[in-house]
Amino acid sequence: MGNLFKKKGFILILVTVLLIIIMGVASTFESFSSFISNVISVPLTPIQKFFSSIGREVDNVISYFKDSKTMKEENEDLKERVEKLEQENRELKNLRTKNEELREALNLKGLFDDFEIIGANVIAKDPGNWFDIFKVDVGTGDGVTVNCPVLSGGNGLVGRVFESQHTSSKIITIIDGDSVIDGWIAKEKGGSVRIRGDMGLMDQGLCIMDYIPLEVDVSVGDVIETSGLGGLYPKGIVIGKVIEVRNVKSEFKRYAIIEPAVNFKKLEEVFVLKAKYEAAGVDNEN
Repeated sequence: MGNLFKKKGFILILVTVLLIIIMGVASTFESFSSFISNVISVPLTPIQKFFSSIGREVDNVISYFKDSKTMKEENEDLKERVEKLEQENRELKNLRTKNEELREALNLKGLFDDFEIIGANVIAKDPGNWFDIFKVDVGTGDGVTVNCPVLSGGNGLVGRVFESQHTSSKIITIIDGDSVIDGWIAKEKGGSVRIRGDMGLMDQGLCIMDYIPLEVDVSVGDVIETSGLGGLYPKGIVIGKVIEVRNVKSEFKRYAIIEPAVNFKKLEEVFVLKAKYEAAGVDNEN
């Protein structure tokens, strides 16, 4: 029995010693492993940082090209949208212009029931800042003939047709030196006057009013209209307004400077008045 206890005690002591040895060896191995790991990691750290930096740069380059591609696609999309909006804006502008032309034509139609209103576009003009002679895109094929009156949309007198071909016509304006119109001072106790173009004033877009009756008081701001005399222009078309009254030596030779109702620098569309009875074959000589 005593020998048995002695054997068990010896075995216990032996096991304990072995465990202590194993724990010591493990601890030493762990320290050694840690040492080896540190020895290896120290020289590898810069290399790791280098490759990490390279990796980040590669990622940045890839991201840049991805972003550039995305931005290019977005720019192309925005460009298409802008072009589409510009096209829609042009179409709306054209529709608005046509609508205004129709409205103006209707307004003129109410004023001149005896005439057919023919819309026309200015397609050419003589050199210079002002329109004294210009061409429009309607002609005999549209019923336009020589001496047809030409108006702006606002019932301002532009001039008359002096030459007409099948698809186009030439217009002489009221500021041309060869233009002469029978006018009327549109106010109480107004009177008949003559409106004519003047070579000296044409470059300023102005014309002259003369043959002013002695009993008529002419003042700056007076509106001048067509009188209806002479058979060329119907009565009531606005010619312009007085901006200056001049007396030359005597009251009998006074004259006035007229600013036309039409802005000849910005003339793009006009309306030609064609007498309806001409369409019916009635002669309108005069």
